This record gives sequence, structure tokens and C-alpha cells, in this order.
Amino acid sequence: MILFVDDDPTLRDIAQHNLSKAGLQVELAADGVEALERFDPTRHELVITDLQMPRMGGMELLEALLRLQPALPVLVVTAYGSVDNAVGAMKAGAWHFLEKPFSRDQLILSAKRALETARLRRDNARLSTVERPILGDSEPLKRTLALVDRVAQANAPVLILGESGTGKELIARRIHARSRRAQGPFVAVSCAAIPAELLEAELFGHQAGAFTGAREARLGRFRAADGGTLLLDEVGELPLPVQAKLLRVLQEGQVPVLGSDREQPVDLRVLAATHQDLDALVAAGSFREDLLFRLDVVRVELPPLRERPDDIPVLAQAFLDSFASHRLTLSPGAIRALKARRFPGNVRELRNLCERLAILATGQQVQEEELPPERRTPGPTSQSWLEHIPAGTSLIDIEAEVIRHFLEQADGNVSQAARALSVPRHILAYRIEKYGLEGD
Repeated sequence: MILFVDDDPTLRDIAQHNLSKAGLQVELAADGVEALERFDPTRHELVITDLQMPRMGGMELLEALLRLQPALPVLVVTAYGSVDNAVGAMKAGAWHFLEKPFSRDQLILSAKRALETARLRRDNARLSTVERPILGDSEPLKRTLALVDRVAQANAPVLILGESGTGKELIARRIHARSRRAQGPFVAVSCAAIPAELLEAELFGHQAGAFTGAREARLGRFRAADGGTLLLDEVGELPLPVQAKLLRVLQEGQVPVLGSDREQPVDLRVLAATHQDLDALVAAGSFREDLLFRLDVVRVELPPLRERPDDIPVLAQAFLDSFASHRLTLSPGAIRALKARRFPGNVRELRNLCERLAILATGQQVQEEELPPERRTPGPTSQSWLEHIPAGTSLIDIEAEVIRHFLEQADGNVSQAARALSVPRHILAYRIEKYGLEGD
């Protein structure tokens, strides 16, 4: 429900008519005092208020509402041309502002966007309060979790490092759930999963019509995480132009929205995660050193599964319990065999293996001979392979041949080849196009 506050009775009636006709529920108040008397955080998802009113104006009402409900979106109404008032309201915590005179469509569109924000925050907050357990009691894991719990209460950025499949998002969720922002949203975005040309709009949001195909406005992940925590997963994949804008957002607390000449303030904690060596990427010129300094205030390094084999039986049993339709355990021989594996895919690989065992199991205990063969991942370039490159070959041709080799090893999968070469995907994709190679 919307609480609409204005001392003009005609405007109140028109607003109620237009919003109700658009399918929105509205309650009215004549000034800030009446609005506070009527406000109910369990019913009101949005407050739209004028700034100039008798008894209690909109700024005072805004501050009082945010003390009661910090995540509440408040849309302030300002007189035409009162930019200073609008900026002041935004700095005080208003979600957005609406200039008088506004049209019916402007009012409805702004209200729906604000309600979408409120519902997204509420859904994310509900999901993020469920902290998934991190199983294991090995010394490497205990040391890592002790560090995580110490930094959770701070507001500083945290850089989470670890091989693929080690549980970097689980660690990020633990930091959020044990922080002062636990009641706010937790938003995770994989920088590797979004095409480079769309990443800026996905992170920072855009106005309708900002670019071809932008039919509707989007909040963006930063504004969706306002009041909570944002995880930038695979942050090493960020293109350099987006890195520059990200650095400014972290420094200024203002988000540049595509298609708008006004930046939007945000208050959130940023966590970053990657399996790549960011120091090496800085040396290669594909990651900004100043951005790394900004993200790497506290560094948490997750141990790979092969360095904590004592956790494997606990994890495996938990996975079997979740997948099997009946009680299924591991024989002592199967446990020894699993602890001896390298698990290049870490916990994710163990989880997939246990799902397979649960599907194929015929008895109540998995025996060692029932385990699938250990996967062997191709190593880096071998001497015998390099010997096939003729002496005098140019460095450019060698680079093209290296990329071709790793693409073949990855069956044409660009992301997999990029991980093997320890370079961001967008850089490898550029090289593939440059050399006329083929990749998926």
C-alpha cells in the first residue's frame, strides 16, 4: 500500500484516483504529523510526500520514517526547478523525487518502480537471512572461518580468493548474515556470466530507452543491494571501462545510471570474489591497480578441498543425505579413496560425484569400486607440444598457437580456456576474434 502525503486536497484526490485506477492501493494524509500517525510498517510499502507542508514538512517526515523503517522507499515531490531541495532529499535518504507538475503516467511509473524496489529488497533480505552451513572441522577451514567472522562486523570491502568450487559465495553470504547489514538485501552478480556490452547496465541500471532494447527501466544490482551487501563474483572478468566506473562508485557512493544525467546515491558493502590472480592481471594491464587496492582491504583465501581432506567424509555424507532417497553411507575404503583424490573442482566436484553415487547406488553403502574414475585435467603446455613450434616463429604466431591449443583442450569453450590461461574471458574473446580462431 502507498501512503500519499500532501496538503493540497485536490492533488490528494487526483493522485488517489489515478493510482487506484492503476491497481495500486492508496491511503492519504494531509501533512507529516498525520502521515506519522497513519504510518504502519507492516502495511505501507511506499510513501510519496510533498516537501512544503504545514505542521511537519517532507524533509522532517522523511527523516522520521527512515528512523522507523530504514529500507522504506520514500518518493518526494518538489516544485519545478527546485533542484537543491531534490538533492537534499536524496542525500537524506529519499528513494527518488518527482517534479511538479507531474503527469498521471509519471506518477504511476515512479510509484511502480519504487514498489518494485521495496519488494526486491524484501525478497532478498528474506533469502539472505538464511545462512547456509559451511561443513567441515579441519584446521585450514577453521582458520578461514575465524577470519571471516572477525571481518563480518566491519563495513570494509573483502576480497575472497579461491579456486573454482571452493564456496566463495557461501563465504560472502556468511559475512553478510553476520554483519550489521544482515536485514538488508544480499545481491550476487557473476561478472563472467554477463556479456561485456551489457555489464554496465546490469550493474548500474538504466532508464527506459537508454539504448536499443531498453524498453523498461532497470534498477541495476548496485541499487538493488542498497542497504545491504553486493557480491561481485569473478571480479577479474570486469572490462577496463567498467572497472573505472566501479572505482568511482566505490569512492563516491553514487551510481551512474545509463540514460540519466543524475547519479543515484547508494549505501552498501561490496564483496569481491575471484579464482584468478589479480596481482598478475594488474601486471598484465587487464586489471586496475587502484581498483584492486579499493577492493582488497581484507583478503580471505579459501583453502582448496585437497588441503582439507579431513572435511571430505562430512561433506560427502551431507551430499548423499540430500540426494539419496534412502540412507546411503560410504564404506571405509570409499572414504580413503575420496580423501586421496585431488578434486580440481573442489566442493562442487565432490557434490556432483555424490549426486551420481546417489542415483546409481544399489545398496545402502557405497564401495570403493563403485567410485567413478578420477578425472584427469590436462596440464599446462608440455615441452613436447612446444617443440612442434618452428624456430623463428613470431611471438604473435606463438600466442595464436597457444590460444588454439587451449581452445582445443577445452573443446572450444572460451570460459574454460580463459580459466586455464588465467586471463579474463573478454580479453581471450578479443584475441580469438583478432586471430580468426573459433570458440563457443
